[in-house]
Amino acid sequence: MNSEKIILGIDPGTTIMGFGLIKVVKKQMHFMQLNELILTKYDDHYLKLKLIFERTIELIDTHNPDEIAIEAPFFGKNVQSMLKLGRAQGVAMAAGLSRQIPITEYSPKKIKMAITGNGNASKEQVAKMLQSLLQLEKLPKNLDSTDGLAAAVCHFYNSGKTEIGKSYTGWAAFVKQNEGRIDK
Repeated sequence: MNSEKIILGIDPGTTIMGFGLIKVVKKQMHFMQLNELILTKYDDHYLKLKLIFERTIELIDTHNPDEIAIEAPFFGKNVQSMLKLGRAQGVAMAAGLSRQIPITEYSPKKIKMAITGNGNASKEQVAKMLQSLLQLEKLPKNLDSTDGLAAAVCHFYNSGKTEIGKSYTGWAAFVKQNEGRIDK
């Protein structure tokens, strides 16, 4: 592990995209930022995707993260919601890949487990544990930003482990690992 690196964590969503940044210095985590991109005022799904891409690029260009951790969509009953969430995640991933930043996906359960020790923890439990771990003064009103921060912290805890999540270092790696999903 480098003596210093920045990890951007993203919780993709088409209503709210949460994100958090941590800096790792000599194997110690330091809180940098958490925030969210609120997309509720936009009706056009494609505009939302464009805004997610642009905000992710802006975060990358501003903070120069070494790695990105992203929450994978959970499998719900609503297929339309799953598609929209998958697109939001894909657009955020494309932004990172366009800047050659390695990306690792984590399931919501794995993130919750890494932060709280309980894969079924609530958003509130995850947020409270992050507040304690990173000495956050107060928690945001919406917990989507703490979900993004949780992805970054989960990645920090899993750094150096052999089996972490699905990782992509660029378009070629993504295509190679997903050959069955690509039309030729």
